[in-house]
Amino acid sequence: MMKKVITYGRVRETAKEKLREHYDLHVFSGQEDVSDASFAEALAEAEALIGLRIPADDRLLARAAHLKVVSNVSVGYDNLDLEALTRHGVAATNTPDVLNDTTADAIFGLILATARRIPELDRFVKDGEWEREGDLPEEKFGTDVHHRKLGIIGMGRIGEVIAKRAHFGFDMEILYHNRSPKPEVEETYDASYCSLEKLLAEADIVCLMTPLTPETKGLMGRGEFQQMKQSAIFINGSRGAAVKENELVEALKNGDILAAGLDVYQQEPLPADHPLLQLPHVVTTPHIGSSTGETEDNMSLLAAENVEAALEGQRPPNLLNPDVWESGGKE
Repeated sequence: MMKKVITYGRVRETAKEKLREHYDLHVFSGQEDVSDASFAEALAEAEALIGLRIPADDRLLARAAHLKVVSNVSVGYDNLDLEALTRHGVAATNTPDVLNDTTADAIFGLILATARRIPELDRFVKDGEWEREGDLPEEKFGTDVHHRKLGIIGMGRIGEVIAKRAHFGFDMEILYHNRSPKPEVEETYDASYCSLEKLLAEADIVCLMTPLTPETKGLMGRGEFQQMKQSAIFINGSRGAAVKENELVEALKNGDILAAGLDVYQQEPLPADHPLLQLPHVVTTPHIGSSTGETEDNMSLLAAENVEAALEGQRPPNLLNPDVWESGGKE
């Protein structure tokens, strides 16, 4: 009998075709949870779950007696309760590295769009307000990115490729704050490790790229925005919950910072009446970090490789809870 695998949400067809060759595949939309009867029925027999966002916690695991691996189609894994998964003998995996360059491109695009006010000025042209050549009101001018000081909070894999673009492409001075220094990053990109307070006080652009952990939840709030320059730009490519959004709105309205570029939010999709959408100096994108066809295909295929390895008794290439493997996992 073929092993049962559940896919849901953003899993691409290329990966589904690969999995169908060897497994009994059950496809869901991603809107389901364990209270959905059809999903719960499939989950009861499934040996693998691949997708993103559905919480893999004790509630789910209690209904998944045969589950051996949960494979996130994402570098992030805040929906995975690693302690619970390990306790139940279930391997947890993610898809790092394949999205680094694509996400860094998106974040740097957000930096440029915010600093140069590109969405706002696109609307200026389309609304017929551009009446004469060279006649742009000074109040519509943007701010330079090149040769400015970029502060990166969270120098992980994506933070490093953002630093690469900033250093080699825009001659930017780079400050970074991380759990520990990274000498190779400092040497390669002439970056300086510093305290969060120093970074906030000195950076012209502050880019938040941390994972979501208990330590980073609500990391950026009123006090942090008030430490930034009034001419500074804030970029969030981390997670929405790492920012106290109401305090960001307050900082923008009060002029504590100049502008913000955001790809992630506390609630996604962002509600149409959200105050961030009423501010012209805020650029918003719909969580597009890895959203290109090539990268999404590669992420889904890597997630499928993690599933195949675990189900065939091999250590998955991107295992998040190695203790479960060392203990033998679920028989």
